Amino acid sequence: MGADRSAWLSWTFVVPVLGVVALAAAWGRDLGTVLVVLVAVVLAGGVLAAVHHAEVVAHRVGEPFGSLVLAVAVTVIEVALIVTLMVSGGKDSGSLARDTVFAALMLSTTGIVGLSLLVAARRFHVTLFNAEGSGAALATVATLATLSLVLPTFTTSQPGAEFSPAQLTFAALASLALYAMFVLTQTVRHRDFFLPVAQNTEQNDAEEHAPPPTTRAALTSLGLLLVSLVAVVGLAKVESPAIEDAVAAVGFPPSFVGVVIAVLVLLPETLAAVRAARRGRVQTSLNLAYGSAMASIGLTIPTIALASVWLDGPLVLGLGPTQLVLFVLTMVISVLTIVPGRATRLQGGVHLVLLAAFLFLAVSP
Repeated sequence: MGADRSAWLSWTFVVPVLGVVALAAAWGRDLGTVLVVLVAVVLAGGVLAAVHHAEVVAHRVGEPFGSLVLAVAVTVIEVALIVTLMVSGGKDSGSLARDTVFAALMLSTTGIVGLSLLVAARRFHVTLFNAEGSGAALATVATLATLSLVLPTFTTSQPGAEFSPAQLTFAALASLALYAMFVLTQTVRHRDFFLPVAQNTEQNDAEEHAPPPTTRAALTSLGLLLVSLVAVVGLAKVESPAIEDAVAAVGFPPSFVGVVIAVLVLLPETLAAVRAARRGRVQTSLNLAYGSAMASIGLTIPTIALASVWLDGPLVLGLGPTQLVLFVLTMVISVLTIVPGRATRLQGGVHLVLLAAFLFLAVSP
């Protein structure tokens, strides 16, 4: 009885509930500076709670299901956030989906991957992962991104970097089909391709041998994970006016708002990936990184295609020249990183330099 009471009073339970209460209290209101700071603190706590509950669920269901749960949960709410911001309008809302999805793609494939490889390599010197599974994930990400973000720049049916209705429908259906095929491959047909590879080390992590949580505990954490993610993305929406004002105040382009949204949404997965890498489970980190990028494109584009039926204004999906160069370079470097099935600090550093280039050029295009 005492243990149950302490569980209900733990920060991992209190913070998600507090986040939802703060979201309900702040929604639709103009916040002063003090309240903006308080909401930011609650948002950060929600991110940490989401990571904790995601790891509990992952420990119960095992890989690759654990990383899949977090990637899909985060992306579903990311999509809701994008649609909400697009409905609210604004002259730059037509490119918000592209800016956010591309930012999520770059943050995942350079930031999460680079941090994970660097953290793991610092401890194990040479970090190991499954090239078959990671290669399949990377190929799917590259195909999804090309069909949805690159082709609109070069098609001629519509002016500008837009798809015609028929092209958008094809891209949406192709995205769903690719994502469904990958999930089937990852969880059923070739699940062993996505399981962590044992590191050559005598260091044992006690968490690896800890008994899995009970079904009740896992279901409780799953519910609290969803609550945490709703709070995180909802509070990010509440903070969005302050974010937009801050972006404008420092002179950054409006497209940088999409980068900030992607950073906030991907924080739970980034922390979970880095913690997995620290334990030598780099494959789990790569599952999270590529799964996030894949879900961000494979679920966002079909939803935006459906929402475009009632959304006014253009839907700009095509990447600009600078973005195209960064995308191609990132895919080439990612292939060279994944194919050997092992990496050192150098590969992690290269990916992080690409991340820095993306962020710098997002600020100074």
